Amino acid sequence: MHRGVTFVLYQLTLMLGILMMPVALFTRRLGVTLPVNRLVDAAGTAYERASAGAHAQSN
Repeated sequence: MHRGVTFVLYQLTLMLGILMMPVALFTRRLGVTLPVNRLVDAAGTAYERASAGAHAQSN
């Protein structure tokens, strides 16, 4: 179940990153950088760990 939840959260952060792209591009022109990439990277890492943990438990 943990793996499924982290997968959904990862997908939601990807969607958020895509939706925030125009805002991020605009704020970058103003000299402000949004940390959306760190959020997506953290969610991806969490999903990979959960996936690896679930895979190790099934063996």
